[in-house]
Amino acid sequence: MKALLKPSLNWLLIFVPIAVISQYAANQPTFTFIAACIAVIPLAGWMGKATEHLAERTGAAIGGLLNATFGNAAELIIAFMALREGLHEIVKASLTGSIIGNILLVLGAALLAGGFKQPEQVFNAIGARIQSTLLTLAAIALIAPAAFHHTVPPSAYHRENHLSLAISVILLVAYGLGLFFSLKTHKHFFAGHGHSTEDNVEQDKHHTSRQSPHQPWPLGIAIAVLAVATALVAWISEILVHTVEHAADAFGMNHVFVGVIVVAIIGNAAEHSTAILMALKNRMDLALGIAIGSSIQVALFVAPMLVLCSYFIGPHPLDLVFTLPEVIAVALAVAVTSQIAGDGRSNWLEGVLLLAVYAVLAVVFYFLPLDAGAAAAGGH
Repeated sequence: MKALLKPSLNWLLIFVPIAVISQYAANQPTFTFIAACIAVIPLAGWMGKATEHLAERTGAAIGGLLNATFGNAAELIIAFMALREGLHEIVKASLTGSIIGNILLVLGAALLAGGFKQPEQVFNAIGARIQSTLLTLAAIALIAPAAFHHTVPPSAYHRENHLSLAISVILLVAYGLGLFFSLKTHKHFFAGHGHSTEDNVEQDKHHTSRQSPHQPWPLGIAIAVLAVATALVAWISEILVHTVEHAADAFGMNHVFVGVIVVAIIGNAAEHSTAILMALKNRMDLALGIAIGSSIQVALFVAPMLVLCSYFIGPHPLDLVFTLPEVIAVALAVAVTSQIAGDGRSNWLEGVLLLAVYAVLAVVFYFLPLDAGAAAAGGH
């Protein structure tokens, strides 16, 4: 009985039927949006929990990849729903928000939480630097189309879709080769600090068995929970997308802020819980793999995949021309994260610094004028 009364994110599951009923039985889009936002959080948490159980028998590299992949599922689903409705500003803003949210908000919270338990935590510096280099590629891929947009005459704007398509193919190839590098040819770079890949897998298993009083879920149960949670996230995300513009207008928020901050925080719920949990267990390689790996996956896989898919769904193709504030935010986030992750050591103050940078960027996006997204896309 005490376990049932203990505060839990599962209490928020009541907002799943509330959001559905509000969408189909009432005409209150703002309330429906709020309910849908809250409903996604526990569902994303269950996705993260199921993925964690799937990843418990793997090392930091594969475990981080699994958590990043399914942790990004909520954001990807929301983006697909918005893409289908032609809400390209919100799609691109949610991509930006996912990138900076994972490496500033999620990683910052993980470093802060882990730093309270350990004066200093260590991780594999080589693997972290390689991930930082991939993040730099992501920043370049966002800066280049924006630079093209602001340097060519308006008569050349029609080339931006072809430019974005070409860059998307390059990013997908780079992401695939990065996976091959980290999981096959140089997987020892991504093993836990001070251990070979095989030793790290065994250490993770024993560490998990000591820390958790529960046995890992059977494979069938973990997959079933993941499938059900993903389906519900897809349903709630569709409701969220249908009401997001009404809610933005009601709260006086610009669409860039809604995508970069609101939608991204909701979609990052799974990464938040899992990365912080791993940091508290002093498994910083896995925490970094989740946070930084998630941003890499959004920038090098999710964004280019959305560009390709936009040629088949939605009213017109998606491009990679982001607003100037979004480009600057990603560049600054990548720069500060690379500095912190490069030495193989972390502490709670570094977590505070990442969270402070995120707060500064959030304030900037909040104070953007309501027509910021439309003005930035004026050439399209």
